Amino acid sequence: MTLIDMDMSLTANPVDVAEQIASSHDWSFDRSGDDEITISVSGSWSDYNLSLSWMEELEALHLACAFEFKVSERRKTEVMRLLALVNEQLWLGHFDLWQAEGLVMYRNGMLLTEGVEAGSGQLEAMLGAAVDACERYYQAFQFVIWAGKTPEEALAAVLFETVGEA
Repeated sequence: MTLIDMDMSLTANPVDVAEQIASSHDWSFDRSGDDEITISVSGSWSDYNLSLSWMEELEALHLACAFEFKVSERRKTEVMRLLALVNEQLWLGHFDLWQAEGLVMYRNGMLLTEGVEAGSGQLEAMLGAAVDACERYYQAFQFVIWAGKTPEEALAAVLFETVGEA
């Protein structure tokens, strides 16, 4: 074992930190292994299952959240156009279409090279950004997939913001 290997083995597993965050929020979670956790978070439009995977060889934490609906073959082109419009607006993470399964998925990653440890604030922000993005754009994907709207129409509908109170 080299000195670098010893330093990396002392690094805290960010999945352990994610588990502590889930517990502190009373979110249900499933720890499928030392390097994987799935956390369920209730949103306004859906319950989101956020999967976190620690890839030690890459020194990276990967977050993925798949939406519950499948994209039909005939709507894939429109969904891909919507993905491009949505991703232009995101600062953190991005949406993908997982071709094999036909699933819309939010993804993000965090590099933790040279023994850097993920703090709870960083992971809270990463989880929060994922839920915020999913909540903000969930209906746009529904409008394109189920209502046959164009990507532009769907995006305009979900980005409409009201001012004041009724």
